[in-house]
Amino acid sequence: MTLNETAGELPCRIFNSATVNCAKDLASTGTQQNVTKSLDPSDIWKDSPIFKGTTKFDPLADVGTIMLTGGAGFIASWLVRHLVLTYPEYHIVCFDKLDYCATLNNHHILNSHPNFSFFQGDIASPADVTACIERYKVDTIFHFAAQSHVDLSFGNSYSFTATNVYGTHVMLECAKAAQIRRFIHISTDEVYGEVDEDSEDLMETSILAPTNPYAASKAAAEMLVNAYWKSFKLPVMIVRSNNVYGPHQYPEKVIPKFICLLERGQKVVLHGDGKHTRRYLFAGDASDAFDTILHKGLIGQIYNVGSADEISNLTLCSKLLKEFGLSESDDWISHSQDRPFNDRRYAVNGQKLRDLGWQQNTSFEKGLKVTVEWYRQFGERWWGNIDNTLGTFPVIKSPPLVPEHKLRGNVDSILGEERKAMRGPHPTSVYGVHKATDDSTTAPQVNGHA
Repeated sequence: MTLNETAGELPCRIFNSATVNCAKDLASTGTQQNVTKSLDPSDIWKDSPIFKGTTKFDPLADVGTIMLTGGAGFIASWLVRHLVLTYPEYHIVCFDKLDYCATLNNHHILNSHPNFSFFQGDIASPADVTACIERYKVDTIFHFAAQSHVDLSFGNSYSFTATNVYGTHVMLECAKAAQIRRFIHISTDEVYGEVDEDSEDLMETSILAPTNPYAASKAAAEMLVNAYWKSFKLPVMIVRSNNVYGPHQYPEKVIPKFICLLERGQKVVLHGDGKHTRRYLFAGDASDAFDTILHKGLIGQIYNVGSADEISNLTLCSKLLKEFGLSESDDWISHSQDRPFNDRRYAVNGQKLRDLGWQQNTSFEKGLKVTVEWYRQFGERWWGNIDNTLGTFPVIKSPPLVPEHKLRGNVDSILGEERKAMRGPHPTSVYGVHKATDDSTTAPQVNGHA
């Protein structure tokens, strides 16, 4: 069965490139080494199916240009493709820093569409954000950009505060100044903290009790979003989703990492006893949830996006080994020490979103099958070299202590950026803009994600 045939069984629409036949029979291409030799890394995106969601609503009269921060990353790129291909009435602007886990491959296929633009910028730069908003006359923002890998947050928590908290503050302040009509902030179910097995699923009104630096930074960002709603009447909505998986996810997260390891013939390593559970949502269903919230959600509200598929890490490994035709008895699974703290489970109640008409369409079995086949074909080349990503724990250099005079200088620099933003965008703040209808400016390819 081809990747397109497998993906075609999913309730998400898939489009082929007009110039390249996407149907590649995995059985005929042989090993991963043979597959990658046939693919030019610069053109690998041409061979991939194009994934998007299934929902379509009547366009909103007060929405013209939608800016998606982190749009070249995993989840946001699914929504970028969905909005561009489903709503020609909207202009979609992908705003991304292009940090380590994003790639232009995630939306190269959209370059020929007149309602798509790419702006390379940093959410922590008021000048960048303001320049993008003013250039494209943005009226709606989906704020996805974030540092999101929990393991990294244990060793490099400063960057999580800088991006997730300060970056969100910059976005809110710029949105307020521009009188944005909708600001949809993408958070996480991890802000609720650990949920006991015998506890009821948590509602949107439940207390936030994050247990790791990543989750704490996302909870702090939510406090700012809520404050701008209360103090300045900025029209905001907050979305808290379960774990999202699928093609295009950078292989630092458990599903794509384990697929890539097994494809290399290596063992997978579980943290602790492997009995921690997560609820998994296919990226097409997540895209539909965001689309539903955009068109039907109410300003000032919070929406959980909940999955029915709660799976332990041990069970996940068993399912992946089955997809590879491997036996658990062959010692493919090993265990390591656990994280400093590892929530046993998360559980959110998604009835509020279901009341808007959204539903989970993709079973974990179908979603996992197409995800495995996509990574077996594209995972080794989509982002470049991923060797350092596949270790059990990230290797991080401890950040040095910052002398007080340098800290003062950093604060002055930040204030200077804010003052420049208040005066208006500086022409040098746009260091990469691509619009399909303008061949005079193109964004350089570099490693990363906002």
